[in-house]
Amino acid sequence: MRKAVLVTGASSGVGLALCKRLLEEDHELHLCLACRNRSKAEAVRAALLASHPLAEVSIVQVDVSDLQSVFRASQELRQRFQRLDYVYLNAGIMPNPQLNIKALFSGLFSRKVIHMFSTAEGLLTQEDQITADGLQEVFETNVFGHFILIQELAPLLCHSDSPSQLIWTSSRNARKSNFCLEDIQHSRGQEPYSSSKYAVDLLSVAVNRNFNSRGLYSSVVCPGTMVTNMTCGILPPFVWTLLMPIIWLLRFFANAFTLTPYNGTEALVWLFHQKPESLNPLTKYLSATTGFGSNYVMTQKYPEEEILGNSIMDLDEDTAEKFYQNLLELEKHVRATIQKRNHQS
Repeated sequence: MRKAVLVTGASSGVGLALCKRLLEEDHELHLCLACRNRSKAEAVRAALLASHPLAEVSIVQVDVSDLQSVFRASQELRQRFQRLDYVYLNAGIMPNPQLNIKALFSGLFSRKVIHMFSTAEGLLTQEDQITADGLQEVFETNVFGHFILIQELAPLLCHSDSPSQLIWTSSRNARKSNFCLEDIQHSRGQEPYSSSKYAVDLLSVAVNRNFNSRGLYSSVVCPGTMVTNMTCGILPPFVWTLLMPIIWLLRFFANAFTLTPYNGTEALVWLFHQKPESLNPLTKYLSATTGFGSNYVMTQKYPEEEILGNSIMDLDEDTAEKFYQNLLELEKHVRATIQKRNHQS
């Protein structure tokens, strides 16, 4: 049987590059593109089938910042598939990123300059907003929408005979200091992206704790520092032009600068070939690129002593479980609210 792979955010950036690379690895996959914009997804599907005619490529329209959309897409997927072997939870946003100029210049003349560029720690703030579901947009898009998707797709993911795998796109920017169990949506902070990616790391650990016995495994990946639609808005184009030679030079000292979505998918593709039950649930797998352009996967064990940032995640299983229980409570509340809204209409 064909392996069935679902990729959220598949129409651009890392998601699109991942789809291309997965079909290069297995040209007979059933690849399902989970995208917000159907017309973009149709164009991607046509291009993928043109280069891989033996593949089966389908589309499901879903906006993970809209829970009604997630419920509809989940129902459609349950009708269409008997099982999903891999789900790449890749869709995400970093709205209106603002660069902290003072922190940038301070970091340029410190010993942490490479770490700063690798992780963007302390450099970026974002302006978040509230969705139609009454949730913080970054939290709902990057975390909660995907959590609901997993819950809804559990019948397709939990099989004792053969494991399924969740693979999350996280970030080196996931910082424990930006996350709080009392404010999981980061409604009172200025770095919702960092908070959401730390939340993803917690959720992956909790999924392993609660679902491994049912045949579902979870891993997190950082694709590295790339120039994509998400990052291009941080600086004016001419600044990127000036910075690129410096960033290329930094690749000889810090391999976090993958620069392109193709390079950034290295760890995502590597996990496609691994037995999930053999992986360390506390490890973050990092895509890396050498100064000469060779790609590989990093998994250092002592991040505090490394200039490149986290690989073993800075979290504990108790916090992960508490966060998971918070999500379950929020799920109950949201489902009740939607049910009430639908009944009134």
